Amino acid sequence: MSDNKHRVTRRQFLNYTLTGVGGFMAAGMLMPMLRFAFDPILKDEAGAEMVAVADVKEITTEPKRFDFKVKVKDAWYESEEPKSAWVYKTDKGEIIALSPICKHLGCTVDWNTDKEHPNQFFCPCHYGRYEKDGTNVPGTPPQAPLDRYEYKVKDGKLYLGKAKPRKEA
Repeated sequence: MSDNKHRVTRRQFLNYTLTGVGGFMAAGMLMPMLRFAFDPILKDEAGAEMVAVADVKEITTEPKRFDFKVKVKDAWYESEEPKSAWVYKTDKGEIIALSPICKHLGCTVDWNTDKEHPNQFFCPCHYGRYEKDGTNVPGTPPQAPLDRYEYKVKDGKLYLGKAKPRKEA
């Protein structure tokens, strides 16, 4: 009688074997599917590199708009996204690169286009205004200053990275 307690019947053996084989087959099919689904999440963020925008000798004390393209990778789809920046030099020679995206509702600002308020960035959508350094003018719709691009100068060229929000209002 004690021998029967530890014996496995043929039916139990087949159930265990088929369940194990079925589990391995299911895992073999599911693992590639899961890897395919989660692969974009596990990869590093694309588009973090700097992009050459202009020659430094082209930059003056008057803000000038420079258009450029950034490579963007969305899951498996790669494309180039058009961007632009208002770039100028301060009196001390420091380069300032501002995002043209208004902080109110995302319209595009232009330099010196409002005749009543010269030498300011102007958003024609809701009459938002910014000073030359990108600081929002109090009493106008924008509640925050224009974002600034990270930049570096190498071999006489200006390279821009991501636009970062500024803390001061």
